[in-house]
Amino acid sequence: MSNFSQPGNIFISCYKRLSPYLAEELRELGYEPENITSTGVAIQGTLTDCMLLNMKLRTASQVFYEISRFEAEDPEGMYDAAYQVAWEDWLFSDGYVSISSFVQHPSINNPMYANTKLKDAVVDRLRAKSGRRPDTGPLLNKAVVYLFWTETEGILYLDTSGETLAKHGYRLYPGKAPMLESLAAATILASRWDRESPFINPMCGSGTLAIEAALIATGRRPGLLRRNYAFMHIKGYDKAAYMEAVLDLEDEVKEVPGLYIHASDHNREAIRLATLNAEKAGVDHYIKLDQFDFRRTKLPQPGAAGVVFINPEYGERLGELDDLVVMYKAIGDFLKQQCTGYIGYVFTGNLDLAKKIGLATKKKTEFFNGRIDSRLMEFELYSGTIHEKKKVTEVSADPDAGEADSGFPLLSEDED
Repeated sequence: MSNFSQPGNIFISCYKRLSPYLAEELRELGYEPENITSTGVAIQGTLTDCMLLNMKLRTASQVFYEISRFEAEDPEGMYDAAYQVAWEDWLFSDGYVSISSFVQHPSINNPMYANTKLKDAVVDRLRAKSGRRPDTGPLLNKAVVYLFWTETEGILYLDTSGETLAKHGYRLYPGKAPMLESLAAATILASRWDRESPFINPMCGSGTLAIEAALIATGRRPGLLRRNYAFMHIKGYDKAAYMEAVLDLEDEVKEVPGLYIHASDHNREAIRLATLNAEKAGVDHYIKLDQFDFRRTKLPQPGAAGVVFINPEYGERLGELDDLVVMYKAIGDFLKQQCTGYIGYVFTGNLDLAKKIGLATKKKTEFFNGRIDSRLMEFELYSGTIHEKKKVTEVSADPDAGEADSGFPLLSEDED
């Protein structure tokens, strides 16, 4: 049986609070989640499935294929368990291997030590079987072995992604305080946008939200913008199968006549960067970009069932908050007075400033932006006066909200 057709356990990691949207993506692709944690989703599949998931998922970070489970009391026990794995069936002895890990074990006070012990086990095994050893180092652009070890139980994975999937490959110019692509995609999936009506994005920054909206609406997958993954450096990889998968992704792209996405920002440099990023993503013809203050935004179809999606600054430096209080109040006025009939969304990591918007919130969905506790707030923008008081729905996107995180850890919780 080919390595790439051998069924096994797969774990797809994501940033915390994105797992419900990752699980929904997986269901739409025909996979049934077996376990959903706060930082990922477990399914069954093959390395071929891993290849396709790497190319298609929008909200994922890494796709891990399980190789072995073990019990070990100390680093030597972990080394012995890892040495027993037939790495020669998976890795090239004349290739390049990187080691990454998440370790919580009383015998380890420096995770790099665990990485070194695992690297030694892999290299020693390959050298014993072939007489050669692969090069090793920190680069994630070739084969990657991942160690998950807590207490006495450990799992050894092939990280089939390598470089993170959370970046979608078009944002060569990130601009100031950008939203990570996987997070932007998740917030759009969490909204009620129908992927056909207008998507209005004032304060667009470097354009991530508008670009993700265009990618989602037209069925453009992240795999169209990337040409190297860690699975390409595993034994059994079939380049012809990969190229066929690329062609399938191209066939899935659909043109959406009349799709209207409008992004604007008061900053000229932001618009320049957004233009370059949209061109790289191949969706610049769908996005109208303008440089002006958000209050000058004109909706193309007043009363249409579109969305207005704003990601304002949160205020991280002393002296900013007074100005931002004024801006958040202005956002509320803008939504109320100029966006009638639309659904309004404001994504913010400053929950105190969010109160200054001054509108009744229909729903609040929890996210993290890096390590910042954030909310996606939804507003139904009616004309006239709404006499009936609306109940606010607080949606937790964390299946383990309020509990200790027992899920698979992130490689990094910091936003790049």
